[in-house]
Amino acid sequence: MTLESHLAGLNETLAGLQAQASRVHRWGARLARLLSSDGRLLVAGNGGSAAEAQHLTAELVGRYRHDRRPFSALALTAETSSITAIANDYGYDQVFARQVLAHARPDDVVLLLSTSGKSPNLLEAARAGREAGANVWALTGPVPNPLAALADDTLSLPGDPCHVQEAQLVVVHALCEAFEAALQSANRRAS
Repeated sequence: MTLESHLAGLNETLAGLQAQASRVHRWGARLARLLSSDGRLLVAGNGGSAAEAQHLTAELVGRYRHDRRPFSALALTAETSSITAIANDYGYDQVFARQVLAHARPDDVVLLLSTSGKSPNLLEAARAGREAGANVWALTGPVPNPLAALADDTLSLPGDPCHVQEAQLVVVHALCEAFEAALQSANRRAS
């Protein structure tokens, strides 16, 4: 693959994301309402998607653009002692599901990132989220895929896994933009 062909593929994936901008805005507004009401966001993924899960929660617990209070957002991938204990005792397929069952409450959001939409541990986490009464969102590669089928809402990106993974960073930042815009709008209405 040449740089030019790689960038052309990434542009196609980003065009697919742009076509779903309304979903990103909707997710940001939903998270603003949820987290402002003491709800919580649980996020998980594997590999590079795990890094983006942690990136998203860091932006919400810390800050993205504007100084504001911290919000409850947990990257399940960062719980290394829990992951290794659960994998040892229950198998790797359960590393996120058991954490979801421990932490998710009704109406919380469980966001699962997967370029393939086929990772068994994320499929189990989606099932656990539904069992807990949480809203399960999936950020995946092309549909159809098993994770999208289990989720309540899916943002699917076209393209090769490498392009989907690169676009996940864009989604993280766009979601934070939408989240903070919704918070500011709510604050203006409350003033």
